[in-house]
Amino acid sequence: MERITEIFVLLENKPNSLGKLCQNLAKHHINIEALGVFVDSAKLYVKNTEKALKVLDKLNYQTETRDVLMATLGNKPGELAHITSKLGHVGINIEYCFGSVSPGQDYVTVILDVDDIDVALSLFKE
Repeated sequence: MERITEIFVLLENKPNSLGKLCQNLAKHHINIEALGVFVDSAKLYVKNTEKALKVLDKLNYQTETRDVLMATLGNKPGELAHITSKLGHVGINIEYCFGSVSPGQDYVTVILDVDDIDVALSLFKE
């Protein structure tokens, strides 16, 4: 589990808003490593946060950054239950979580926004 910086981008709730955002980042050779899209916002993880923020600012997107957790879990039943329960048992609230797995992969990557990142990280130090 590691701390990463996520970019929160406000989007208009209309057709092609997400498409334009993705095209603008691709045009500047910024690869989206993780993406969560909600009614009027996108949460992005990219390797070059500063470059992405400069591009988005220049294109007049409203953005914020936030530290969140990225966890790589085994792709088997109970893995997500284990980490979310461990967080919950010490009183850490999960604001949101999203992730994905490709068919045939042995792992899944999830992004978690928690209310105490430092304590959460300490729970999973190896």
